[in-house]
Amino acid sequence: MKLETFAEMALSFPETIQASHLGTTDFRVNGKIFATLRPEKHRGVLSLTREDQALLRETSADMFEPVPGSWGEKGWTLVILQNADPEAVRHAMAMAWKKAAPKSLSARHML
Repeated sequence: MKLETFAEMALSFPETIQASHLGTTDFRVNGKIFATLRPEKHRGVLSLTREDQALLRETSADMFEPVPGSWGEKGWTLVILQNADPEAVRHAMAMAWKKAAPKSLSARHML
């Protein structure tokens, strides 16, 4: 998966905006970051629950791995774009978006 494809996918979720922090491109809904891009490492990053992270590791370990350190322990998950299946990434990104989106917004959009 290309970096541009990851970015386009993130922006396809309702009310998502592209911003940046500390020089890193991020994608936000209601001001909360649910995905970032790491072009220098050809990786995306998703903010997941620990349970969702564990599920993705069990089913798609070649595509997803915890971010090293305490961020990974909080559910932040690397997306290895060179191995990424677009449908699997879209599913994982939907989980991240739902985690960040307000419940009222999430309820209006069945993803």
